[in-house]
Amino acid sequence: MGIVRVSSSVSLDGFSAGPDVSTDAPMGVGGERLHRWLFGGGGDREVAADGTTPGGDDAAVSAELYARTGAVVIGRRTYDIGVDLWFDTPFPVPTFVVTHRAQEPRPMTSASFTFVTDGVASAVAQAVAAAGDRDVLVMGGAEVVRQALAAGVVDEITLNVVPVLLHGGSRLLDVASDRHTELERTGLVATAEATHLTFRVVR
Repeated sequence: MGIVRVSSSVSLDGFSAGPDVSTDAPMGVGGERLHRWLFGGGGDREVAADGTTPGGDDAAVSAELYARTGAVVIGRRTYDIGVDLWFDTPFPVPTFVVTHRAQEPRPMTSASFTFVTDGVASAVAQAVAAAGDRDVLVMGGAEVVRQALAAGVVDEITLNVVPVLLHGGSRLLDVASDRHTELERTGLVATAEATHLTFRVVR
């Protein structure tokens, strides 16, 4: 059985998207800068026979994320903005959309979107069942990430910290809670494009 993960690119001042997110600027104004590490230096996700990854450490981080992910949980806003840009699910695995609006499942080329109206914990539970022995990735929108953290359903957090200050937008980790969340750092990969920090959530 896999784990429930958050993996998000953030600016040094803690924003996971720029201001004014829209269909014209799906990452907000200036937010596309946060994903340059995915494509700079060759964003190839293939792993060579000798175990190395073309494109270096950034590409290796991306390749591991894809290899481990068996289901995805996203928020409704991310779905509304992203579905016509992706032409598919964001990863080629079942994707669960946390929403207040009931809707029949939407089949896509690689997998389907399932719309969950009874909260993020329910969406994560359904994703865990669908993922089998692979991980569930909670992504695509700071709000759904914050809800998952507040609900206590996240096992691991990876922050891909990008050397830029956005000065505004959506802060990823402003979790409304009356208790703190203890973390243990389990991974560190530093490149010119991003510092990839992985933490285990301590129960």
